[in-house]
Amino acid sequence: MITATISDFRKGIKSYLDKVVQNFETLIINRGKDEAIVVMSLEEYNALMATNHELSSRKNERRLDAAIEKFRNGKSFTKDLIEE
Repeated sequence: MITATISDFRKGIKSYLDKVVQNFETLIINRGKDEAIVVMSLEEYNALMATNHELSSRKNERRLDAAIEKFRNGKSFTKDLIEE
């Protein structure tokens, strides 16, 4: 996570945005007392939204928890992909 003041961000906007995209960083821009903006790459945002969607229902959450538990207990398996 990177933090910057609004003034620093203005001075180095390209550099900050390059770091966010290239290094999968999250940028917090402080705008004063108790105000801040979060900047993240579109890829990171989409991953966050996908995770949020998967955990949005209790049924999905239980299914994912069960799959993780099986994996941890060595009850997982591998499959070869079928080439077309």
